[in-house]
Amino acid sequence: MEAFWVSLVAIFVAELGDKSQLMAMTFATRFKAWPVIAGITIATTVVHLGSVAIGGLIGDALPTTAISIVAGIAFLGFALWTLRGDELSEEESQKASRTTRNALVAVTIAFFLSELGDKTMLATITLATQYGWLGTWIGSTVGMVAADALAIVVGRMLGKHLPEKTIRYGAAAAFAIFGVVMLVTAFTS
Repeated sequence: MEAFWVSLVAIFVAELGDKSQLMAMTFATRFKAWPVIAGITIATTVVHLGSVAIGGLIGDALPTTAISIVAGIAFLGFALWTLRGDELSEEESQKASRTTRNALVAVTIAFFLSELGDKTMLATITLATQYGWLGTWIGSTVGMVAADALAIVVGRMLGKHLPEKTIRYGAAAAFAIFGVVMLVTAFTS
């Protein structure tokens, strides 16, 4: 159960202000919310399953202290990456808003491709080295879908973006806290 909750919170925070969250808002302006959320869920389920498989293999092959140190450093790196920010390019925004094919297929493919190598994928791999694969997989998937669904709902209600700077700083702080906790745990156990 711990893996589920830690992964849900970590990935929810990681997704705030991410490029794929901006894509979700863009798709939601063109299509109904349910196919956008369904497409996000399908893509995230597949990408995060691969991520926990990679994380599980790495976790089995390396000593726990080494994993904790690398994971702590990785989360500090995610904090810096988040501070840098992530924006949807004009071309990506136009492509998302002009798509006329089946919304579910378009969203699923776009999200699958955008998540490959993204910080949420890397964070899921990192979490899977520390926690069980099933809880991490389900928690990370629920966390990402919840963050994107929140962006869709709030974006539609307010008609504008969430306060990007506040989200970026909050997400970076959460990553930094996760990183420091992992490093402290590695060096004190």
